[in-house]
Amino acid sequence: MTISSSLNAGVSGLTANASRLAAISDNIANSSTYGYRRAETEFNSLVMTDGGRSYTAGGVMSSNMRVIDQKGSLVTTGNATDLAVRGRGMLPVVAGPQYDANPAEPELLLTSTGSFRINEEGYLANELGYYLMGWPADIDGTIPNFPRDTVDGLEPVRFSLNLQGDPTTSVEMSLNLPATATMSDSDGGSETLSVEYFDNLGVSQNISMTFTPTVPATGMSNEWTIVMTDSASAGAVIGEYVVTFDDTRAAGGKISAVTTVSGGAYSGTTGKMTVTVAGGPIEFDIGAIGDSNGLSQLSNSFAPISITKDGSPVGNMVSVEVDENGYVNALYDSGVSKTLYQIPLADLPNPNGMIPMDNQTFKPSPESGSYFLWDAGDGPTGDIKSYAREESTTDVAQELTDMIQTQRAYSSNAKVIQTVDEMLQETTNIKR
Repeated sequence: MTISSSLNAGVSGLTANASRLAAISDNIANSSTYGYRRAETEFNSLVMTDGGRSYTAGGVMSSNMRVIDQKGSLVTTGNATDLAVRGRGMLPVVAGPQYDANPAEPELLLTSTGSFRINEEGYLANELGYYLMGWPADIDGTIPNFPRDTVDGLEPVRFSLNLQGDPTTSVEMSLNLPATATMSDSDGGSETLSVEYFDNLGVSQNISMTFTPTVPATGMSNEWTIVMTDSASAGAVIGEYVVTFDDTRAAGGKISAVTTVSGGAYSGTTGKMTVTVAGGPIEFDIGAIGDSNGLSQLSNSFAPISITKDGSPVGNMVSVEVDENGYVNALYDSGVSKTLYQIPLADLPNPNGMIPMDNQTFKPSPESGSYFLWDAGDGPTGDIKSYAREESTTDVAQELTDMIQTQRAYSSNAKVIQTVDEMLQETTNIKR
């Protein structure tokens, strides 16, 4: 009957407002929690009748949701690995105990911010034991192509706590040889250049390069013989090449041909050749045929312009930095910086559909849609800000205002129940 429906409506109002007060309490309690996403309670009416002489109250139904796509403001910190996402996207993490128990199938969780530090096992983890996930780099610092819609390829960011060496595997050089040295009246003197490299044990070694011109009886040859020896192999020859330079107006001074006498074959397309030292192969880039980079033969001066190589001496890691594109760089006391990982940003069609978990982490669900891992700063995602944390999205002033409204609504629903009770009492007091 109508009076009974009034009682039920009042009870549903009490329940709905109690639920809203619980959300408000949670928001206020986490107003200083980094990365917290506020909860909201929505009320929806239940209609039991569409007209007629009497009215049946349907009451109210409440539903709670967490506004995950709302961003908090960023605050600066003094730790290089305090990270926050500036814009869309979330950082991938995994619970440490879960990963340690089952590293083959990590359960991917997402968070918007975290204070990460290297723990006793070398993992980059926050104070609650969540490991930051990333793609490992190759030895040259490049990131291979990994799947973007699965955790395959992702692994916890981890650093070696021991001394680290980085052997040299490639050398790129640019230098000029004197054209006058290949003239018939030249004395035929050689030019020498020593290129340092680091072997597999981090020991400094040298490749000695001797450039000897071919002196013709008349005119000029534009030809040089390069002999390469390795200090780690007691000065043994590891490569010999005959290089001929162009003397035409269009390509004067550029490489026109390279003949391999010993050592790895030269590629005229890439300008690279591979020589084998005591510790393994090293790729030399002397410039492609017709290329203006690499070796040249001009004028009358021997001029080493630049020598770029990978590898580094043995060093202790002194700090870690994460740049805006998610590249994790380790800095060593030798002055060398090395890229070890790249942290992607996960984006989902409906972030609010994720399942809230403990410690400001969220789990993808069918309602959120499948995640996709982007390079930070690409696609719809923002970038990663180091030395920063994201504040709670709670606005305390707004929550206190909502709490006053909720208290008034709760009291009003309680008054409805009291009134219905009094009316029912009057009904039972009616005498025959």
